[in-house]
Amino acid sequence: MKKLLLLMILISYSFSSCEKDDICDANTPTTPRLIIEFYDNDNRENRKNVTNLSLLGDGLTTAIVFTTGTKIQVPLQLTTTSTTYTFTLNADNDNPALIFTDIIQFNYSTKTVYVSRACGYKILFDLNSDITLPNPFVLNDDPAVTNGNWIKDITVEKFNLETENETHIKIYF
Repeated sequence: MKKLLLLMILISYSFSSCEKDDICDANTPTTPRLIIEFYDNDNRENRKNVTNLSLLGDGLTTAIVFTTGTKIQVPLQLTTTSTTYTFTLNADNDNPALIFTDIIQFNYSTKTVYVSRACGYKILFDLNSDITLPNPFVLNDDPAVTNGNWIKDITVEKFNLETENETHIKIYF
């Protein structure tokens, strides 16, 4: 009887020292990136490939280059309320006349959300939708225009950036 009691105490003691693993699952949603899709300005229902699109963040020296595609994901700055990118179409073209550049500033507010002990916190973004705030985007330093050098129009599809499963901005060119 004493042996059985001792064995039960040892087993229960060994389980009491176990700790839950604090590993953040790779499928846990984290801070979302801004999802931008490109569309044909003449046929606004059709997606359109961008070729050799270069994005250079304000204050950075290295650009993000997308060779081709209709959708991109770009990060927003976590510690400010705006992020500016220079969008250059045909960035690697040898003919400067075929390289087109527009600058877009995205304006937003941030909200810190607790995910879990293992994953920590994530930041959610709200593109400015209130008319008392700066526009959700500013094209080429002019908040009154949506027609740039190669970008013909910009629309906001989703003001709240909570996931990367949906398009937030549509750019027509």
